[in-house]
Amino acid sequence: MSEDNATVPFSEDGWSPAAFAKAAFLGIVLIFVVTPLIATLLGGLKSLGELRTNPFGLPQVWEWENYAGILGSKRYWQLLFNSLVIASLTVVITLLVASMAAFAFAHLHFFGSRMLLNYLTMGLLFPAATAILPMFIKVRDLGLLDSYFGVVLPQVAFALAMSILLMRRFFKDLPGELLEAALVDGCSYINFFRYVTLPLSRPILATVGTITFVHSWNAYLVPLVMLNSDSLYPWPLGIMVYQGEYSTEWHLILAFITLTILPTILLFFFAQKHIIAGLTAGSVKG
Repeated sequence: MSEDNATVPFSEDGWSPAAFAKAAFLGIVLIFVVTPLIATLLGGLKSLGELRTNPFGLPQVWEWENYAGILGSKRYWQLLFNSLVIASLTVVITLLVASMAAFAFAHLHFFGSRMLLNYLTMGLLFPAATAILPMFIKVRDLGLLDSYFGVVLPQVAFALAMSILLMRRFFKDLPGELLEAALVDGCSYINFFRYVTLPLSRPILATVGTITFVHSWNAYLVPLVMLNSDSLYPWPLGIMVYQGEYSTEWHLILAFITLTILPTILLFFFAQKHIIAGLTAGSVKG
């Protein structure tokens, strides 16, 4: 094999050792990711008795009414609507605040900018559970308990640190000549951010938006603490309706989970090209 062909993933005889190792590793990862999803999907098509005796095999009797009953219930669509409102508000506010803050950190030099950036980075060290009590007190003092914004604002606060860091890296990698030319032509920082930076930043906006949406969609602790009204519950709290005092309808829970995680899976497939572009931006120089 010549030196030029050494970097090609396929040799003349077939798979090269490097390509085979990569395929094997990806296959193992795929099995670990897909197996729980398939088991959840099939579990929702079984009766409770069969689920206990045959948790991973194909259903002997396909219980389609498990899914039909959930889709036909008004409660399911109410939970889905609440989750959509909370997740959408979280994404919009996070993108607005994080993009403006990241632009300032990337292009503006002011006293204390490094300290503020380090302060945001420290926020990644603490999960939401460590601040749930002071966060509850603050939301209560603001009069936002048992409301959408009582859930949205804490989620935005914990999403800002990672969002700002990702966007700042992307904004710094944009050609500096664009900003210099815009300032020479009399363009303000605000107009440059609005008409130049944001249109060029669709990959990172899609990346941050998707990550924030998925985290908000699957959030359980913050809605559990901040919401009291059953009519405002998002879907993670809606699972409790299938949990009784002495038994749990696991087959209905699996069917419910399958139907509610489907939107996030579809969102990822539609946005995966932008997500990969946003996460890999700036990794290659030259």
